Amino acid sequence: MMRLRRPLRRPSCRGLYVSFPELVDEISLIPEYRRFGRVAGVSGMLVEVGGLPQRLAVGGHCTVLGQQGRRLICEVVGFRGGHALLMPFGALDGIGLGCKVELDEGRAAVYPDDAWLGRVVNALGQPIDGKGPLPRGHRPYRLRNQPPPAHARKRVQGKIDLGIRALNTFLTCCRGQRMGVFSGSGVGKSVLLSMIARYTAADATVIGLVGERGREVQEFLEDDLGPEGLKRSIVVVATSDESPLLRRQAAYLTLAIAEYLRDRDRDVLCLIDSITRFAMAQREIGLSAGEPPTTKGYTPTVFAELPRLLERAGPGTGKGTITGLFSVLVEGDDHNEPIADAVRGILDGHIMLDRAIAERGRYPAVNVLRSISRTMPACNSEAENAVVAAARQLISTYEDMAELIRLGAYKRGSDAKIDEAIRRYPLIEAFLAQPKEERADLASGYVQLAALLKAPVA
Repeated sequence: MMRLRRPLRRPSCRGLYVSFPELVDEISLIPEYRRFGRVAGVSGMLVEVGGLPQRLAVGGHCTVLGQQGRRLICEVVGFRGGHALLMPFGALDGIGLGCKVELDEGRAAVYPDDAWLGRVVNALGQPIDGKGPLPRGHRPYRLRNQPPPAHARKRVQGKIDLGIRALNTFLTCCRGQRMGVFSGSGVGKSVLLSMIARYTAADATVIGLVGERGREVQEFLEDDLGPEGLKRSIVVVATSDESPLLRRQAAYLTLAIAEYLRDRDRDVLCLIDSITRFAMAQREIGLSAGEPPTTKGYTPTVFAELPRLLERAGPGTGKGTITGLFSVLVEGDDHNEPIADAVRGILDGHIMLDRAIAERGRYPAVNVLRSISRTMPACNSEAENAVVAAARQLISTYEDMAELIRLGAYKRGSDAKIDEAIRRYPLIEAFLAQPKEERADLASGYVQLAALLKAPVA
């Protein structure tokens, strides 16, 4: 057997070295010959293909060769009547009967690299920020990867500074924890996520904008995230006008990039806005493939894909972690709608944004009484837990009597606890409010809250 005396070099813009087994693995993916099928029918968003079904599997990729040399990448979503059902990643313009379909033998994988930090990519991993091509990493990461084995994962431990005072104190998050941000439209979840991305103490941030409005992408990058936040972030974008496959794949790609950074022993913050649009994209795919609709039209695969996606965040088997913050757009401010209910049962806590709080001008509009961090009591000291419990008690007491207080039906002096809540409530509200330009650190939050509860109030 021939012995290599020096490492093989893969041609690339950075001159990366690759081991001999990795090179053999890549060469094995090159097909000996090309296989082709033909388009047998087009219905709605589906393309029926004959001649290839025995060589295809659900999740595989094909390329349809359309008119004027157009190449359209598609994914196999099912089979019917001896034909494979393909859904395209783009528009079906120029695709007709008899068009040649080429089988893609490669893996659905991405090759991330550290040089991707500060870049904006689409759901296919292609740069869209006009800063030139992206360097190709030396190791493939599957888009639909499996999470690490449960018994081999490290435990969630150690606080992470999110830069938001309300979250750091009342909803302390640990490294490797997964939290959901639940809110209706226009309550400020995107601004909250951008503040977290800008001010967090995590080593790197991966942001997935799934089904985002095209107009708001540049505003998010320039105004909300800013140059400092973008410098240590990788942003994946799939706008609302793109195909459901691209919107779904944007979420898969976000987790794949986060897994790459985690495997390099980094504490990664993974933000996806929003999981609801990921579920909607999966619903479109399922309905097109003939799945039966269930609650509110969501298909069974939606509720099967949610845990497969969200479980990929968390601690790894080494030093690296993925802390996940996933926004959930609740329809009609109904926090018990199917997607919100399913996601809440999977994650390690939830952050509720309240429209009533936003309407009275307090941002971020976090309702601390309805929000919970399941890892918080264990990661705090007894003194810190006591301070938070005392503040929660004051907020709860005031909220219970708020209607009577506003109507003037409560007479001061009737109950000492209520009187104390009335005096402290404005101070706590001011503590929870935070302008978009302000950063709050983790250590000072408990100190400020303790001082607020002890300060004399007239």
